[in-house]
Amino acid sequence: MSKTSEIPYKIYLTEEEMPKAWFNVRSAMAKKPAPLLNPATRQPVTLDDLSHVFCRELAKQELDDTTDFIPIPKPILDFYKMYRPSPLVRAYFLEKELGTPAHIYYKFEGNNTSGSHKLNSAIAQAYYAKEEGLTSITTETGAGQWGTALSMACSFFGLKCHVYMVKCSYEQKPHRREVMRTYGAEVTPSPSNTTKVGREILAAHPGTNGSLGCAISEAVETAVSTPNCRYTLGSVLAQVLLHQSIIGLETQAALKKYGIEPDVIIGCAGGGSNLGGLISPFVADKLNGKSNCNIIAVEPASCPSLTRGKYAYDFCDTGRVCPLQKMYTLGHDFIPSASHAGGLRYHGMSATLSELYDQKLMEARAVEQTSVFAAAEQFARVEGILPAPESSHAIRVAIDEALRCKAEGREETILFGLTGTGYFDMVAYEKFNDGSMCDYIPTDADLKASFAKLPQV
Repeated sequence: MSKTSEIPYKIYLTEEEMPKAWFNVRSAMAKKPAPLLNPATRQPVTLDDLSHVFCRELAKQELDDTTDFIPIPKPILDFYKMYRPSPLVRAYFLEKELGTPAHIYYKFEGNNTSGSHKLNSAIAQAYYAKEEGLTSITTETGAGQWGTALSMACSFFGLKCHVYMVKCSYEQKPHRREVMRTYGAEVTPSPSNTTKVGREILAAHPGTNGSLGCAISEAVETAVSTPNCRYTLGSVLAQVLLHQSIIGLETQAALKKYGIEPDVIIGCAGGGSNLGGLISPFVADKLNGKSNCNIIAVEPASCPSLTRGKYAYDFCDTGRVCPLQKMYTLGHDFIPSASHAGGLRYHGMSATLSELYDQKLMEARAVEQTSVFAAAEQFARVEGILPAPESSHAIRVAIDEALRCKAEGREETILFGLTGTGYFDMVAYEKFNDGSMCDYIPTDADLKASFAKLPQV
């Protein structure tokens, strides 16, 4: 609850108040996430194992679950100054529209050219690659935000960038693709005939729209077969959640300036990067008994890894070339429908978030995309920002929670992550406005078939 009602519409930190170190939430967890396993030996991966795929400093960050704060290198801090700190906004207009006694805040991460929070980690990963002397990096992208962000970061540091873009998004969002190419990236629709694993996936799934799992496999194959090249990932991994903790650290500092403690924290969840970044310092407070806030992960009903998945070791990619991770998963062979929230079409969830969910430190909700777009349009009309489909999952549940407060007469403080803008998602908005958008929910039989292919660990 806030100590005062005199809260500005936007709360900014000063440059001096900006965080100077990332927070590693795993350091606060008594029970750590299970280790990644080498796909060949099924033993915990070593630094040398990971260094064949990631640059060495990022591999160190991936394996570090004890260091609490990791200093942000000055070149990255300097880059952050171009668009950070991002604003924490009091949604006064949405509150009025809903007639709720709840106080609603959102952390807006769309105020950069990539249009999302993804740049926070992209610039870090490009920096470490440059420091190691690499000349190129590869990656995958779902909706395109990560590919755009990494293209920008590579351009800044003079690195070549090859992006494997999930086929349905490649076709739905040609302008997002062109932004990547403007920043110098090579963009390939996935699955493709340009890699061995891509050809195998096409043979097994003819006519597939692709998935993040497919694109990851292709990007990793290209990275390990290209001299002086490494792979980067925009979500799921511990290193990514570490870099994204800048979101939560800024948010917590901004709230504390006005004595505000959130009762409910909400974020969309695909692989877990933005949600993990937003909640990291608040999770530490929960674990230390300083907070009792309710954390809600919101996922699409079409790809419900937390709400309907199994907590088990699984491959991080469809081609089974990446390490195995213990996570809530729908199975590495599960290919979601061509949902318009392309950034949430991953078969599994971050190991860190999966462990927090398994410990009941947060809850999860699955929502259908027509209700998500209804919330997106309601938000856009009163708050003036056209949200990304991914972000709109959080908006849907924020509205639901605000209406619950209205029904119960409770003056709670609701915080959610507005991870990006939806200006490259107009095909999706067009389908919603035309009434041609439909909801897809996988059947139990669909999931059972995919679970049957989980590795035996």
